[in-house]
Amino acid sequence: MSIRQLIFYVACLTNFSLAAQTLPPALAAVSGPLTLAQTLEAAKFNAASRMSQQDLAAAHSDILAADRAPLPTFSAKASATDNSGQASTTTGSLTSQRRTDKSWGLDWTLERGGKRTHRTEAAKLNAQAAQAEFAETQIQQQLLAKDLYFELLAAQERTQHLKAIAQAVEASASAAKLRAKAGDLSAQDTMRVEIEAEHALSDLRKAQLDEKRASYLLSQTLGLNNAATHKLSVAADWPQTSMRALEQSQSLENWLSARPDVQAFQLRAQAAQALLENAKALGKIDPTIGLSVDNNPGTNKRLTELRVQFPLQVGSTYDGEIGRATAQAFQAQTQWEQAKLNAQAEWLSMREAYAASLARLSIYMQEIVPRAQKVATQAELAYTKGAMPLVDLLDARRTLKNSLLEAVDVQAEHAKTATALQLRAPKP
Repeated sequence: MSIRQLIFYVACLTNFSLAAQTLPPALAAVSGPLTLAQTLEAAKFNAASRMSQQDLAAAHSDILAADRAPLPTFSAKASATDNSGQASTTTGSLTSQRRTDKSWGLDWTLERGGKRTHRTEAAKLNAQAAQAEFAETQIQQQLLAKDLYFELLAAQERTQHLKAIAQAVEASASAAKLRAKAGDLSAQDTMRVEIEAEHALSDLRKAQLDEKRASYLLSQTLGLNNAATHKLSVAADWPQTSMRALEQSQSLENWLSARPDVQAFQLRAQAAQALLENAKALGKIDPTIGLSVDNNPGTNKRLTELRVQFPLQVGSTYDGEIGRATAQAFQAQTQWEQAKLNAQAEWLSMREAYAASLARLSIYMQEIVPRAQKVATQAELAYTKGAMPLVDLLDARRTLKNSLLEAVDVQAEHAKTATALQLRAPKP
């Protein structure tokens, strides 16, 4: 490994280590309503995103492990020769009649066929794929967070509508009781108004419960630590996206190539091809060169030995390794092609969903809700003047309530599809 490569790899590892340590907490303390921008930013650093970043750091470490030659092997030995059975005029202890020969050696395995190059290239491509997968994980978490954000926002809107309706119906119930005491309203109509007030109160309580559940779920996804202390609230940050702006985005082919999930599969396919080349290179024999020095104490001389070893690959063609690598390369290529088809289908589906939600939102905001409000206002006025029975008034109120709640759901669905298109659009 060259000095430049070593510095580069150490810098990469240092950057990823620091990034893992200095990741900002996912808005650990939120003051005031949470905006959509804050939600999307916090989703990029939640638990799932941080785990994906550690996968990226591990992939960069794999480059260091792959771009390394086999380590040399050091060997040392000592052998003792017993000379006690030989004729000798030398007298002494038993240990003085032994001769010890010592030897030191080093062995290097030389890789041939570009094995190190191929596996390093595969590790680099896998690291690039991990980078793309990290970006895809962040987008997926943002897509999840925006759905939860607009579900909470819709729950807040429903609670506000139902609270206003409950207050209005409660006021009508109080007025009905006074009119009943004065003999101006029948007991049956009075009970109908009271039942309607109870229904409104029940709907309000259910909406409040749904709002709390949506708040806790969003807090859990973002990793906020204040969910247990108070309810999370979000700002009315409805997106303002026009279909004309989306038509000006890049072509489908360019958009597909820019998607991080498609890029990840493409890089995995290239890495599998590099591993296939590495499997083919196994047919190249890797010799082991050794050097040893033997010390002869009897003659006080040293014996130097140079040796070469290599495996006997007679009849071995590594068909198993090559076959498996070929199958994995074909599998990775197929996954890449399927990922492009899936991304294309998702893109077309998202655009169709956006167009449909935009049309529905326009109908509710421009036609249904204004007409329901007008009908309810006219019904209130007509009932006050005695020109409409109570049953028709209650029916007009229910129509307005259902129209308002449905409009909130349609607006939330439109916001989800519009934000999804913004998140999926290729960055400039």
